[in-house]
Amino acid sequence: MAMPTYQAFMLPLLGLLAEGRASIKACLPDLQRHFALSNEEAAELLPSGQTSVLASRAHWARTYMAKAGLLASPRRGCHEVTPRGLALLAERPELIDNAVLERFEEFTDWKAASRAAAPAGAPASPVSSPTTSATEPIIPEDTPQDRLRAAHAELDAALADELLDALRQTTPARFERLVVDLLIAMGYGKGDPTRARAIGKSGDGGIDGIVNEDALGLDAVYVQAKRYADGNTVGRPAVQGFVGSMTGESATKGVFVTTSAFSAGALEYVRFVQQRVVLIDGARLARLMIAHGVGVRVEEVFTTHSLDAQVFDEI
Repeated sequence: MAMPTYQAFMLPLLGLLAEGRASIKACLPDLQRHFALSNEEAAELLPSGQTSVLASRAHWARTYMAKAGLLASPRRGCHEVTPRGLALLAERPELIDNAVLERFEEFTDWKAASRAAAPAGAPASPVSSPTTSATEPIIPEDTPQDRLRAAHAELDAALADELLDALRQTTPARFERLVVDLLIAMGYGKGDPTRARAIGKSGDGGIDGIVNEDALGLDAVYVQAKRYADGNTVGRPAVQGFVGSMTGESATKGVFVTTSAFSAGALEYVRFVQQRVVLIDGARLARLMIAHGVGVRVEEVFTTHSLDAQVFDEI
């Protein structure tokens, strides 16, 4: 049989997780039996050759249900059904799809935010793609390039959320290393990993990393990296402590990175300090990591072509 859409996976997947399956991987054999997929169909890979279509659609179903508040992830790769998810299952729905998920404000807010992040020229309306409903209409005036850009924006929005979840659950030392790796990938230290190090210090205001802009270390960027839960805002005192540590090191450039957000007071404070300090919140951090290939991998590449008119022009 044809592989079901990711939306068809939602209800059986939610039921399996409610029964005690802890991960998507643990659900795959049951999903294969539920949809009567042959071993060959279950083993079919995406064009990237790295993930099966079965696993990919199950993960997308999980992502969308999590955005609607039906699932929670207490730790990476482990998923639990929330009271909202259990309540939905108690309704004994015939199916769960995007139309059902739109009952929940968190889901509609997330969809709106992902569309708002689409590049200029991409449509604001839904498109038919691996991450949207196959029944949602495509507006005729949208070009194929528009639809491709909009789908790409949705994929990046989902990936950004996954990245932040993973960053919040990694170790402090690993997080600091990733932040330093990102700065190198962005070209600081002339892109030379030997000019950067994650050091870490205990206590608020400690310096977590240094990137030397020149070979002798005469000009350096000092780094603070804090893993904060979503909603745990970094306030002015934490930023002020970092600036104090920079002063003690006679540093003039600093980057403060967090997985959450900065308070208005913190943002206002750095405008008036003598040092040049850049604050990078979780949303910007995820975008930068995707843009510079840190902590992510290329899944698929689509190449589009256009007619080369010069080939056909008369000489």
